[in-house]
Formats: sequence, structure tokens, C-alpha cells
Amino acid sequence: MAPNKELAAVRKEIDALDSELLELINRRAELATEVSRLKKKASLRVYDLGREREIEAKITESNSGPLSNEDILLVFRDIISRCRSLQHDEKVAYLGPEGSFSNQAAFRRFGASSELLPVSSVVDVFEEVHGKRADFGIVPVENSVEGSVGDVLDMFLEWDLSISAECFERVEHFLLSASGDMKDVKAVASHPQALGQCKRWIAANLYGVKLLETSSTAAAAKLAARENDVAAIASEFSGTIYNLKTIQSYIEDSPRNMTRFVIVGREKPPPCGEDKTSIAFSVKDEPGVLYRAFFLPFSESNINLTKIESRPLRDGQWEYVFFVDFSGHREEDAVRDALEKVEANCVFLKVLGSYPVGSLG
Repeated sequence: MAPNKELAAVRKEIDALDSELLELINRRAELATEVSRLKKKASLRVYDLGREREIEAKITESNSGPLSNEDILLVFRDIISRCRSLQHDEKVAYLGPEGSFSNQAAFRRFGASSELLPVSSVVDVFEEVHGKRADFGIVPVENSVEGSVGDVLDMFLEWDLSISAECFERVEHFLLSASGDMKDVKAVASHPQALGQCKRWIAANLYGVKLLETSSTAAAAKLAARENDVAAIASEFSGTIYNLKTIQSYIEDSPRNMTRFVIVGREKPPPCGEDKTSIAFSVKDEPGVLYRAFFLPFSESNINLTKIESRPLRDGQWEYVFFVDFSGHREEDAVRDALEKVEANCVFLKVLGSYPVGSLG
């Protein structure tokens, strides 16, 4: 068969598949609308994070390539988001500005059909959700290189909101500019933390180039979009937002750098079968009390602890508050029994949320 005929045959098959996809996507949207009707009739929440995690798990298990699981999830999350928008106009607050890593996490988690609201501080994220101006908020809580974000952890003690879900984003830095040509670059801008995360690459490749510190990587991308002789160290997502071209990809020193985000909401998700619970507590300053009040009850209930750290309380009422993540849901008998024992021996205990275990992207 001649090349042109082969190409025409392949294109004909693609056209047929596109027609099938169109029909299937619209049928899915119709079913999503029916789900919405049934949920409203039963007074159930529209956004079921556990159900969406179950869908994603089935998709990744069935994916045989050539598209990666990460790419496939992006496609399906956008379809799910657009179907969900037929049920409810969803608003999600995130730590801005537009193009930030929080914006990227919100976009990847909730899709293009959700209204993403940039705010100027973590406090504002919590205020938007608490004031019902947003359905959810998304905030960074932990970085694999830098550690926990203490100010965000403090917010959970001050606000009556729950962790509804978690997700993880790779911290990948790109050198971006308006032209995409290194010859035009006289200065490189970024947040001090991002500059530090790329210091080896900068030392090897940007000798003599002026470094400019900005309030965020997104602000650096915005600056690079305005100034032709300025390049930004920012995410590829930022480059898309501000119409920048890539000079160099993946310039971060640590390829395993990852940030954990949590989704903040007003509702408490039911168990989905693979859950995590986060709590905060404080105990009296007595020898052995932490073991008796906390470690022993969890050991007796055979509950796996995945994280524990302490922070000084800002009001000074107690010396330290402990933040803990563990496997299981607060509605499970073993978890409920352990928490009752912990609460009986604590000065203070707060369940920050039980939610589906997160995945990358």
C-alpha cells in the first residue's frame, strides 16, 4: 500500500475512534447527571473523593499503555471534572498566584471545569472554605526535601475544617523565557527556595548571570513574560500559563523532590477501603506519658503510624503539639478504640480528617 493510502487508512480509523469516544463521553455525562439526581434525592455529597479514587485505581490497573498512568489520569480527571460540572459549579481555593505549584496541584486534582480561585495566603484558603465561598481548598503540607509546612499545620488547629483528600506533586523546575533562547537571557528570576533547589545546575550553567529573587516561582514566570531578557526558574505548568518557552527542562538537583498537598473541606469523607487519618494532640510533660497515652494504644490496636512530628504551640498553653498520620479511618472499630484511649490520656486531641490515601498527580 502506498504511504498516502496507509496514512489515509490510519486517519480513517482514528476518525472512527473519535466518533466512538465522543458518543461514550457524552453518555458518561448523561449518567453523571443521573448520579447527581440520585445523590440529591438521597441527600448525598456531589464530590465523592473515595469514589473518584476507586475510579482512578481501576483506570491505572487497566492501563496497558503506551500512555503513562500519569497522562491517562490527566485525561480522565478532566472528563470527570467536566461531568461533575454538570452536577455542581465547583470552586476550589488555592495559594496563588496563578501558575503556582498549588495551582498546578488544584488543576491536576479537580480538572479544568472547576473554578480555581487564587488567594494570597494559607489563611485565606481556610477562610474561603469556612465562609462557603469555596467548596474546597488545597494547601501544601509537606515537602520531601524541605520538610513540613508549619504554618499550614497550625491552621488545622484554628479552623473547624477537615482534610478531605491528599495528593502529591513532583517539584520539577524548568528554565523558561519568552523567546526560549539562552542567548537573550541576562538575568534569571525565581523564588529563593527554587534557586536553592537548582543550585548545582545554576553553578554549572549560569555563571555570571544575574539572579533575581521573587515572591514565588509563578511571579518569576510572570516577570519573564514581561521582560525578554529575563528567564524564570518555574514549573512547566507556569510556562503554559504565561506562554513561555522552555530553554532547559528538569534542572532541579533532586529528581525525587515531591510536595504533599491536602484538600480542605467542610465535610468528612466516608471510608473507601484505603484510608489515612491525621490527628493532632498534646500530652502532659511527664516521663513516659507519650508512650502510655499514644504509642501503646496504637500498638495494641495494630495500627500503622506513617508520620509523627511535634511543633511548639503558638499560644504556649501546652509545650508541644504532635501531628500524626496513620493508616485507617476514624469510623473503623480499631481506630475508634485507639482514639478513645488516646483522648482519655491527652490534654488535647483533634482529628484533622480521615480521607483516601493519595497518589502522585
